Formats: sequence, structure tokens, C-alpha cells
Amino acid sequence: MAAFALREHTADVAVEAQGEHLGATFAAVADGLAAAMCDDWPAADDPEGGERHDLRVESENPEAALYDYLDQLIYERDVTGVLPVDNDASVVGTDDEWIVEASYRGVPLSAVTAREVKAVTYSEMRVERAEDGWEAYVVFDV
Repeated sequence: MAAFALREHTADVAVEAQGEHLGATFAAVADGLAAAMCDDWPAADDPEGGERHDLRVESENPEAALYDYLDQLIYERDVTGVLPVDNDASVVGTDDEWIVEASYRGVPLSAVTAREVKAVTYSEMRVERAEDGWEAYVVFDV
């Protein structure tokens, strides 16, 4: 089970997340990103609930993989006009290559009242093993 919490951070917003595996942790951070942008959204079975989309990113380490994944979700919001919610991710890594294969449900921005999150930052970012899985902390520029 993965979970996230929004944290205040100066003029920005941070997401702290935990998951049993790295993919669940990444997806929880992405769900936190969605919550930072919008308080609620249509359910999947709602006519405005949106469709599932897939994405893939490749990076050199876990922090870069998380950054690139979240940056891609912000790009999807900006280019396709959807709020990425109900995130799912798997992460596979070696010493020099980390791959995130993920999906999200894209709720049309016209169906929600969203706040702008400008960008993901490396500021204070951490991705680390925990006693019972993984933890991540990410600051977003608002």
C-alpha cells in the first residue's frame, strides 16, 4: 500500500510518500502531485473521468528517474490538457539505467478547477529505502 502527504514548504509545496516498492512510491508521489494541483476530480466511470495513458522514462539514477517521471506528468498536463490521476508505476534499475513504465488517468482540465504547479525541483529531493519499502520527498515549484 502506498501513501502520500502534502507538506508546506516555504512558497512551494512538497510531497512525502511511502510505498512497498519503488514503483508504488513513485505513483504515490504522482498522486500527491495531482492532489497539489486539484482538490477533487471526476471518478473513472464519470463521462468526464478521462482515459488511461502510458508513459516511459529512462534515467541514470533513482532521483533522476523520479524527477523525469514527474516532469513528464507536468508536460502531459500542459500539452494534452489533462490532470494525471490514479497513477501506477513500475521502476526497474541497474547501476546506470533506471526505467519507469507508468500509466495515469487523464482527467480533462476543463472538468476540474486546478491550481498550477510550475515544475518539479531537485531541491531537497530524496529517494531511499525504508525499513518496510521505499520513501520519497519531492518539492514542487508553485
